[in-house]
Amino acid sequence: MKRKAIAVWALMLALVMVVSACGDKKDSGSGGDKVTIKLMSQWPEGGAKQQYNLVNEIIASYEEENPNVKIDLEVLETNQYKDKLKVLSGSNSLPDVGFAWAAGFLEPYVKGNQFATLDDLLQGDLKDQFVAGTTEAYAVDGKTYSLPVELNIVPIYYNKEIFAKYNLQVPQTYDEFKNVIQTLRDNGVTPITLGGKDGWTGSFWYMYLVDRLGGADLLDKAIASNDFSDPNLIEAAKMAQELVDMNAFNKGFNGLSNDEAKSEFYNGKAAMYAMGTWEVPNLTTNEDIPQEFRDNAGYFRFPTISGGQGTSDTWVGGVGVGLFVSESSKVKEEAKKFVSYFVKKWGEKSVTEAGVIPATKVDTSKVKLPQMFIDLLNELSSAKKVTLYADVQMKPVASEEHHKLIQALLGKEVTPEQFAKQTDDTLKAGK
Repeated sequence: MKRKAIAVWALMLALVMVVSACGDKKDSGSGGDKVTIKLMSQWPEGGAKQQYNLVNEIIASYEEENPNVKIDLEVLETNQYKDKLKVLSGSNSLPDVGFAWAAGFLEPYVKGNQFATLDDLLQGDLKDQFVAGTTEAYAVDGKTYSLPVELNIVPIYYNKEIFAKYNLQVPQTYDEFKNVIQTLRDNGVTPITLGGKDGWTGSFWYMYLVDRLGGADLLDKAIASNDFSDPNLIEAAKMAQELVDMNAFNKGFNGLSNDEAKSEFYNGKAAMYAMGTWEVPNLTTNEDIPQEFRDNAGYFRFPTISGGQGTSDTWVGGVGVGLFVSESSKVKEEAKKFVSYFVKKWGEKSVTEAGVIPATKVDTSKVKLPQMFIDLLNELSSAKKVTLYADVQMKPVASEEHHKLIQALLGKEVTPEQFAKQTDDTLKAGK
C-alpha cells in the first residue's frame, strides 16, 4: 500500500508539473516559446477560393518569418461563421483573431467587452495606411475595434458609345448631368437603369444627393443623432423625385430587381448604371461579357451641385469585413502583430490575386491591372471620405424601413417631407 501511495503521489506531481508547463507556454506571448494564434475565417475554399488561398498564403508567410508562431485556422461558411461567433462570445471564448462586419454587427461584441481596441496599430505600423473614412465604420465611442480589409465605392458607370453617339461629355456638375439625362430621353434612350425593388439601390442616389447638398458628414450625423430634420435631407428627397419626373430611370424600375435592371446596362439599352465596384471585374476582365462592351464601359464621379456643400472627391460606399482581436486572448499582443501584418499583406495582394479592393491605399505603380481598376484605386487613395451605406449604419428595423421608404419616395407614394419625418420617427424608435 505504501509503495502504491508513493506511485500515486509521484503521478500527481508529474501531472501538476505538466499542467504548469503548459500554462507557462500558453501565456508566453511573443517570447521564444511556441505561440498558437487561433484564427477564424468566413471564406471557405468552395465559395471564396481566391480569398481562401490568399489567407493561407499570408499565414504561411507569417509563420515563415515568425518561427515561434503557429496560426491555427478554422474556416466556415458565412452564416455558420456568424452563428459560431455568437456561441463563442456567450462563453467568452472567441478566437484570438477573426473577421467582423461594421456598425450594427460590431456593437454587441464591443458592448460585451469581447473585442480589443486596435487604435495602437493605427498609430503605429498602420498609420495613414487606410482610405479616409473606412476605419470609422469600425469605431464605437471613438475607439476602433476592427480593421477593414475590403472596400467598395459606388461610381456611375456609363456607356461611352452611347455618349459619343449623342455628343455627350461626362458631367461635372448636376446641371450638366440633368442635360445628359434630357438629351438621352429626347432621343429615346433610357438614361439610367435602376432596380428599385431592392431598396438599397435607390438609396445610393439619395445618399449622393444628400452628400453633394449638405456635405459629407450630414448623413452620418443625422443617423447617429436619430435626427432627420435637416432641410438638406428633405431637399435631397425632392431632387430624387425630380429625377423620377424627368423619366431618368428605366420604365417600371421600382418593380425590378437589381439583377433585372443591370441587364439593361449590359445589353446596351441604358446609358448609365450606379453600382458598387464589385462590378469592375465584369466591366474589365470577365470574358463572359463581350469585349466590345467592356471596351466601351467607363465611370464618373457623382457631380457637384451648385451652391451645395459637398465636393466630388467623396464617395458613397462601404467596407466589407475587418479583422478583430479578442479582448480575452492570452496572446493578445502577438495577435495584434499578426493583424497588422495581415492587413499590410492583404493590401499588397488582394486586388491582383483575389479581385478584391482593400481598405488600405494601393500603390498603383506597382500593380498590373486593367485601367478602370487603376483609376478607381487612385480615386480611393485621394478620397476625402467614403460615407458608409445608410442602411448599414442603421439598426436592423430602421434599415429595413429605409429600404421601404426609399422605394416609396421614388415611387412618389410619400412626399419628401413625409419621407424625412418617417425616417426620423424610425430612427428615434431605436430599433
